[in-house]
Amino acid sequence: MPGLDEHGEPRFLENVKLFLNRAAQKTDIPPDIRDIIESCSSVIRFNIPLVMDSGELRTIPCYRAQHSTHLLPTKGGTRYSADIDIQEVEALACLMTFKLAIADVPFGGAKGGVRIDPRELSKAELERVTRQYTMELIKKGYIGSSVDCLGPDMGTGEQVMTWIKDQYQNVRGEGDINFAGCCTGKHIKQGGIAGRTESTGLGVYYAVRELLKTESFLELVGDKTAGIEGKTFTIQGFGNVGYWAAKFIARDQGIITTIIERDAAIYKAEGLDVDDVKEYLNKNKGSLIGYPNADEIETQNPLSYMEREVQYLIPAAVEKVINKVNAPKLQCKAVFEGANGPTTFAGEEILLERGIIVSPDLLTNGGGVTCSYFEWLKNLEHVAHGKMTKKYEQQSTIKLLNLIGYSTDDLDIKGAEEIDIVYSALDEIMTQAVRDNWNFAMSKDLNFRDACLVRAMEKIYQAYQDCGLTV
Repeated sequence: MPGLDEHGEPRFLENVKLFLNRAAQKTDIPPDIRDIIESCSSVIRFNIPLVMDSGELRTIPCYRAQHSTHLLPTKGGTRYSADIDIQEVEALACLMTFKLAIADVPFGGAKGGVRIDPRELSKAELERVTRQYTMELIKKGYIGSSVDCLGPDMGTGEQVMTWIKDQYQNVRGEGDINFAGCCTGKHIKQGGIAGRTESTGLGVYYAVRELLKTESFLELVGDKTAGIEGKTFTIQGFGNVGYWAAKFIARDQGIITTIIERDAAIYKAEGLDVDDVKEYLNKNKGSLIGYPNADEIETQNPLSYMEREVQYLIPAAVEKVINKVNAPKLQCKAVFEGANGPTTFAGEEILLERGIIVSPDLLTNGGGVTCSYFEWLKNLEHVAHGKMTKKYEQQSTIKLLNLIGYSTDDLDIKGAEEIDIVYSALDEIMTQAVRDNWNFAMSKDLNFRDACLVRAMEKIYQAYQDCGLTV
């Protein structure tokens, strides 16, 4: 059937709409306003020419969606993928709107994409396509610190975002003093921020840590002890998000028994060495085949290892990996979504019936865009966080200790670095968001995703009530 995948489930965009419709029915928002809240404000599709190193000319499809402009700028990642299409971009932009509202980050949601496989391009080809994509966004008015702030996503990173900033600066820099705020995720020396690389995975960790010390959550999942220590985890996807989530969980003595990548899954009952796995993955061009320090390796059907018994599952790669086919087979207490849209609507319905809690992507993987907000603020303020106060904090602490009779001669007292401020602010925003939304879910007898969406919709609805609708 058209629009259905190999499992007979709707496309990504339709799955997102199913989640939204389910939650919207549990609000008092009028249906006509709900339609406005859920609808994508604008989507553009265009083609750009790419001259390959060989001289061959390729036509590259590109996209950008601005889902909601109830707050500006809009904000969202830029995905480089051979499989991306306009409906995926629209779905991701929609998710971003609600993710931002859940974390109280004052942006509207957006998303962009370029249909290329960055692994197949040389660095020079990647730079050319990035600069050309940026030029088209400039011409179409789809980029700028007060208009639409791009961010990194699958297939992009610090280098791509720095090229975007540089191209925008070259064209608009003389008339836009805040040009560095046109995108986030840049190299630190080019306006980036310390902690951005690990922020999404760190946010997942903060969500896991908060829920695993919440009594009502532990009771529902049947976990008898609080905390991460000694709990077992499966990580599906060991890129930026999966690696950092696993690293912070392992730091708290969590046991990473299974890591699943695109070509292999590895298992070790007593726990895998996260850094050792990452080092092997980097040396072997993203492959886990042949990893020597595991009890088991599965190469024929790596995703089947999601079905192994484990306490907590973290899907941290792509969408729709938990679906109506494998949801009945999962043997975990809860799912913490580190990726965007890893669970289909039908898959979650099955998990809920089985009593498996899903901590939704809209909340759990919000650390990345929250840290991007910090970077955007830094770009607008034109000074690094903590730079103006670091020495003052150091001197104040020394004075206070001296006043109460302590000698500070042998103490190495320092003020907060940018990384300290980022970590503490991200901790505060993520843990408060988890706490507020979980308590709302419990008080209203809602599943966790519906609770997050209901609260987000109500915040957007309030914005429309306060300001009215644009005419």
